[in-house]
Amino acid sequence: MRPRRFLPAGPLRGRIRVPGDKSISHRSLMFSALAVGTSRISGLLEGEDVMSTAAALRAMGATIERTGAGEWTVEGVGVGALLQPQAPLDMGNSGTSTRLLMGLIASHPITAQFTGDASLSKRPMGRVTEPLATMGADFSGTTLPLTERGICPAVPIAYRLPVASAQVKSAVLLAGLNTPGITTVIEPVPTRDHTERMLTGFGAELWVEEENGERAIRIRGEAVLRPQTIDVPGDPSSAAFFIVAALLVPGSDVVIENVGLNPTRAGLIEVLRLMGGSIEELNPREIGGEPVADLRVTYSPLKGIAVDPAIAPSMIDEFPVLFVAAALAEGRTVTTGLEELRVKESDRISVMATALAAAGARVRETEDGLIVDGTGGEPLEGNPDPAATHLDHRIAMSMAVAGLASYHGVEVDDTSPIATSFPNFETLIDGLAQA
Repeated sequence: MRPRRFLPAGPLRGRIRVPGDKSISHRSLMFSALAVGTSRISGLLEGEDVMSTAAALRAMGATIERTGAGEWTVEGVGVGALLQPQAPLDMGNSGTSTRLLMGLIASHPITAQFTGDASLSKRPMGRVTEPLATMGADFSGTTLPLTERGICPAVPIAYRLPVASAQVKSAVLLAGLNTPGITTVIEPVPTRDHTERMLTGFGAELWVEEENGERAIRIRGEAVLRPQTIDVPGDPSSAAFFIVAALLVPGSDVVIENVGLNPTRAGLIEVLRLMGGSIEELNPREIGGEPVADLRVTYSPLKGIAVDPAIAPSMIDEFPVLFVAAALAEGRTVTTGLEELRVKESDRISVMATALAAAGARVRETEDGLIVDGTGGEPLEGNPDPAATHLDHRIAMSMAVAGLASYHGVEVDDTSPIATSFPNFETLIDGLAQA
């Protein structure tokens, strides 16, 4: 364990660039591994989660090589040509790797054992194994470690998502890549659409239709994917911590370069603007089908609001740091519809409620969210004892931000999980505070 106390900072100033988008990084590797030929990827997130995906794809036949910082080449094997892995696939802490790779393997005639760390081994996989089993795959359980036996040919299905989950949607679509016929996912609530955008770019026959107010995403199987050159934009979920920090620390003025602003991912920015946050988009552009801009964020007094639960899927990973913003806002912030947060790397509702309360925030936990009565801009007291992060990188980074906006600092019990998604987080935080 690597404990650290994050101390109050003076104004945060400077320009930074956050690591590549984690969701796009995972998919870039996976789709490149299924293309026929050599793909080139720049800006890849080189955190532990994405490296778990790379290691698993290598074990199934893809050639993946690092050619420079964030620069990679992938020699794909083609859809339907994944090889039998000779050892268990260690997913570390990565739920995205696990669920999406289960989808890939489901329609291949191979058997794979999935393992992971203590945190990942507690996370439910049933929401993915259920539809994949309907397609013909077989699973030994619904938590890791488990064994998956794929099948070829698999059976195309029409599956209506019972919960808003881009991972479940993507797993079914990826299984459909090597399944004869048309596989359909019906999405009552829109979720992040990187899979749809990127598969189309790789040449898959995928289309989206509106049916009774819902999205029906269809993919024609037995696809042939073409290699691509991909520039991964900065991860909005990683930028979120610096956005909130700059809004909370008086005198701050920070530019975060090259941030992906896919509408299915930009919910936090919309909510923070509603709370009074000054977040300006500079040089808006499009890279590889994804909207991107540089964000200028300046200190802003925030006001509490009732967050529309309909926006939750577009910011589900950013709620822990939003809770920090709410703790220093003026008035009450109410969040609902966040049941999904209870089955992330940790129970993020309960863990953040406990950690913020220990740091001096006024927080009340509900079944599906938090009610936070803010300080009106007054710093938090800070915590006497380390906040328990439960191996959750987003809890650790959120409480680090809380420490910057406190009187006496906030200690977290372990900063090592941050490396799963944001290896240079502490370096960037320290650099802005000293600028």
